[in-house]
Amino acid sequence: MFSVTRLLDVDPPERDRVLATVCAAAEASSALRWVVERTESGSRNGGDLLAHLRFTDREHWRSEEPRFARALSDPAITRLNGATYPGDPTCVGGAGRVYRTLLLRVQPDTPSATVARFEAELTSMPHYVTTIRAWQLSRVHEPVGRTAWTHVFEQEFTDVEGLMGPYLMHPIHWAVVDRWFDPESPDVIIHDRVCHSFCVLNRPVLHPVRTR
Repeated sequence: MFSVTRLLDVDPPERDRVLATVCAAAEASSALRWVVERTESGSRNGGDLLAHLRFTDREHWRSEEPRFARALSDPAITRLNGATYPGDPTCVGGAGRVYRTLLLRVQPDTPSATVARFEAELTSMPHYVTTIRAWQLSRVHEPVGRTAWTHVFEQEFTDVEGLMGPYLMHPIHWAVVDRWFDPESPDVIIHDRVCHSFCVLNRPVLHPVRTR
């Protein structure tokens, strides 16, 4: 599958209008799954609106990209972060009620073996955090924004508390994974500010879908 994530900063008086416009563009697309919602309190550098669409492959996205690009050219959108990337999600339970995405940039001079250890530790987290219902770690194909994002780590959670509590507060997070992000750690490989963004779901986006 091929995924598209966009985090939109929008002028406050225009947020409802832009939300409706981007929702309409997503609904008119042939995306297999999509969500366009306001971001929840607790997002960091996560935009005011979160848009995520999933397609069968890159060519499927390319056929829909012009329509979606027009919706995102609105002058009320003051900043965009995002990425396109391939990958297939892993589901470990029923559908979640919250979608979360993390955009990050690994330093370009990081040895490949170190990157592999980092990726292995991230993908170990769902084995410890039972509030994760589905997840996917992907290497970025095309970054969007001022930062050259290298990875996207996304999940469906049971609810907001399942993200803010059992996930962010779990020892696997602060005692193991956080060292890759900590500027005081000798293991740090992520120096740029990350995008941590999440929104509520009224239907799953990472759970399997039938292709058309």
